[in-house]
Amino acid sequence: MRHARAGKKLGRDSAHRKALYSNLAGALIEHGRIKTTVTKAKAVKPHVEQMITLGRRGDLHARRQATAFLRSRDVVHKLFADVAPLFKDRPGGYTRIVKIGPRPGDAAEMAYLELVDEEYVATQREERTPEPVAAVPVEATEEPPETEEEALEDADAAEEQIADDVPGDEATGEAEPAAEAEEASDDKPTA
Repeated sequence: MRHARAGKKLGRDSAHRKALYSNLAGALIEHGRIKTTVTKAKAVKPHVEQMITLGRRGDLHARRQATAFLRSRDVVHKLFADVAPLFKDRPGGYTRIVKIGPRPGDAAEMAYLELVDEEYVATQREERTPEPVAAVPVEATEEPPETEEEALEDADAAEEQIADDVPGDEATGEAEPAAEAEEASDDKPTA
């Protein structure tokens, strides 16, 4: 009987399982959000929350305990310097699991395991996305049209601009409808 034996075995021996938890926890702390199966997310969530609690304590013994579990000084430094201060006023519940549906290959139920702090997750996402290449600033001079179609469009736009500047049509001597609308609005009393 397995009374009071908490945790999933995940089809791995204990060393493999411990390495898996360490790697998933380190990736979550480093990136703010990871995509994994629901079972693995549920299994690693308590370990991540314990690491954040150690980071909130911030003393030397807590740092050594976190290093023993995470096995990466860079991740531990990020945990204590960046992640844990975000949760200094939160009494637990530092992570969430968001289910995203089955994986196409084997239909395993997938989920995002992410830190609750939206700002941290957003900044980590921005750091991972490459910035677009900055365009060279163009001078104020107009560029010549590249194709004949653009040249025709530019000529039509110039003619329309000239027509808009003239208050009436010279051929017929009639005022434009926009000018009539302005005159009509002037006659009405304002409330």
